[in-house]
Amino acid sequence: MATTWFSFFLSFLLLLHGNFAQQRYQQQQGQCQINRLNPQEPSFRMQAEAGVTEFFDTNNQQFQCAGVSLFRHVIQSRGLFLPSYTNSPLLAYVVQGRGFYGIMNSGCPETFQSSQQTQQRIRGRRFQDRHQKIEQFRQGDIMAFPAGAAHWLYNEGNEEVVLVVLEDASNNANQLDQTSRRFFIAGNPQQGQQQQQQQGRQYGGSTMRREQFRSGNVFNGFDIEVLSEAFGVDRETARRLQGQDDMRGHIVSVQEGLRVIRPPFSQEQEEQQEQGQYGRGPMINGIEETICTAKVRENIDNPARADIYNPRAGRLSTVNRFTLPILSFLRLSAARGVLYRNSMMAPHWYKNAHSIIYITRGESRIQIVDHRGQAVLDDQVREGQCLVVPQNYAIVKQAGNEGCEWIAFNTNDNAMINTLSGRTSAIRGLPLDVIANAYQISRDEARRLKFNRDETLIFRSTRRSPRSYGRVIGLVDEANSTSIA
Repeated sequence: MATTWFSFFLSFLLLLHGNFAQQRYQQQQGQCQINRLNPQEPSFRMQAEAGVTEFFDTNNQQFQCAGVSLFRHVIQSRGLFLPSYTNSPLLAYVVQGRGFYGIMNSGCPETFQSSQQTQQRIRGRRFQDRHQKIEQFRQGDIMAFPAGAAHWLYNEGNEEVVLVVLEDASNNANQLDQTSRRFFIAGNPQQGQQQQQQQGRQYGGSTMRREQFRSGNVFNGFDIEVLSEAFGVDRETARRLQGQDDMRGHIVSVQEGLRVIRPPFSQEQEEQQEQGQYGRGPMINGIEETICTAKVRENIDNPARADIYNPRAGRLSTVNRFTLPILSFLRLSAARGVLYRNSMMAPHWYKNAHSIIYITRGESRIQIVDHRGQAVLDDQVREGQCLVVPQNYAIVKQAGNEGCEWIAFNTNDNAMINTLSGRTSAIRGLPLDVIANAYQISRDEARRLKFNRDETLIFRSTRRSPRSYGRVIGLVDEANSTSIA
């Protein structure tokens, strides 16, 4: 009798598990039944004292399918993005500007500390500051922020900092639901939301994003007496932690500039460091990549580090778990593409990742085709717009008269491309007779189809109109130069 009941109970559990799995599968399938893709623009903006954050609509089917969200920070000069953390990993690209940032992990040493020469006197006592490491960022940098790691950013330049940020809510690091959440540990971000209520209606903003910024920082929910005891400070200081009277929003202005301890770092030093890294290869011994010392930044704008380079057409640079090991934990990667005038990126597909493309300059005609052979997108995508390319969907890009540049965030730490034309393509790998019979063409036509394009991924324009070769390192003889890609 006991055996019978146990068998019945086990069968019930298996059936229940199967139902849950089927429901989850059906839900995912429903989210990814995409019949039409459209270029997206920000749908909601969050204004603050020293900047603005613009959100792309997370309720859009494209983002729901990929399980990601995308937003753009614009930070004014001397603007400080207040410390916060998220429930999912972030990957940020610096479109414009420069500054510095910090990532805080409990238990990591305070390796930045003032010497006796830089100590200040406050009320007759020597004051010595200590804090965790600070790093600089500049245009073209990719920055990785792990889930749950508190971070802040500061614009030290004279121009605005523009950051495009991908948040991967479907990542296995997120144990909550599929909603991205940011937890502020300073300020009162709801004030910025209140200032934008009317504009939010104009932009038609996402409900989830409005909810995310509708509350204060995490200290706001604690009792003042508890905070006073926890920090060993008086009640007034504890009350200030809660930020209830702070009307500045999530990006605040630092009038006299941010005075923090950090080593001097010139542009030449950074260029020398990059040349050394790319010239000799990364010096990795397996010890330096700890949670406290892991490298979280990589610049992918330098043409010298391009993975694919065609002096007549453009270049593609990638950053993945091999070039930035922390990405193996985030399960994310990125690619930076540049196409010169009328050049083309070969028809291709990502076989193991969704790709979220944001146009940083110019425009491109982009076509995307699904598994039924139907075009789900055929449109001009311009600067400031983005779109999601689902896994295995075929895509082709052709730059306009002004060229095109973009950043692509990929939902795999080693995203892999398969091409449909070119020297390393699927067509190139087929025997001539297979091509001839598959497409009902002659062997001569099959030979031309297979061998006419000898480039790999970035194709030069074959139009008769004047071509733009972009910025090429050194002098290139058009007649004699050999394409690298």
